[in-house]
Amino acid sequence: MPESLRRARELIDQVHATDPERVAGRAGEAVYAERLEAWIRRLVAAPSEVLLLAARCQHLERWAIPREQYPQDRAGYLRWRRAVHVRQGDRARDLLTEAGCDWAEATRVGSLVAKNVPMTDADAQALEDAACLVFLAHELDGFVAEHPDYSRDKWLAILRKTWGKMSEVGRAQALALELPPAYRDLLKAAIAG
Repeated sequence: MPESLRRARELIDQVHATDPERVAGRAGEAVYAERLEAWIRRLVAAPSEVLLLAARCQHLERWAIPREQYPQDRAGYLRWRRAVHVRQGDRARDLLTEAGCDWAEATRVGSLVAKNVPMTDADAQALEDAACLVFLAHELDGFVAEHPDYSRDKWLAILRKTWGKMSEVGRAQALALELPPAYRDLLKAAIAG
């Protein structure tokens, strides 16, 4: 790995370490980055360093723009999410530039993180698959606990959206996950329509 990419990884991890949210005693962003990168390595036969760095940056300082600053409706959520993606992409590009990475590499990582690349792009789809798999494998249980008021229909809609974002490769991995029976049944119902 070139020194600039190694340095970029160090800078990204230093930023992740500042995340105030803790997961098993560690910075939440660091845990998320490791999980996402692990899924990329499972989904893509020979992932580029650029793709791996983009995976590491997916939630880069996500906490810097609190969700509470936006209306608590769907439109507010979408505006917040877009603002977060733009900021994360800019921050990722800046960190790679600071590390001495090539401008094209830095820009590519920033664009992938900001979600400014169409899903027809293999790297963008791999990142989407990995994010969906992290959600299903590691975050669904917590999300369910946070939203006890959601109806079965609401959960089915959420899982259908998740399924709809995934490629066939990602879907195959999702079906192979060892989910609790209740979640597996819900996922199957969502897939069935």
